[in-house]
Amino acid sequence: MRIAVRFKDDVAILSLSGKFLAGSDGPYLRQKVKDLMDAGTRKLMVDFEDVPYIDSTGLGFLAGGRVTVQSAGATMVLANLNPHVRKILDDVNLAQFFVITESEAAALALLNAPDAAAGASPQPDKREGKGKKRPGLSAEV
Repeated sequence: MRIAVRFKDDVAILSLSGKFLAGSDGPYLRQKVKDLMDAGTRKLMVDFEDVPYIDSTGLGFLAGGRVTVQSAGATMVLANLNPHVRKILDDVNLAQFFVITESEAAALALLNAPDAAAGASPQPDKREGKGKKRPGLSAEV
């Protein structure tokens, strides 16, 4: 997997390309997210445009990255998930915990909206039934 980090204004964009499989990618990405949060980043977009496949390592990165970002008081948006990757997130009931957009432009617009800090960080409600969608949390933009 190739990983690139770039910035557009105050949004860090973590672009991934290649299959997200077991190996060193997960720990490296977790550290990269932690480094970004430690450096003061408060808006993170993870771009999956060139990721055709994700396995449990990738799912672990997403879950851990979400906790790291949330603990830092930051916002994370996933963008450009292909149908296969989205299906995997849906199948393991993880999609409901992320803000997911169809494009980089939509993710940037969401992250730069005045209420992005409040509205783009899903807070799961443990009282909800398993698999229920909460309005506005993983809506396609």
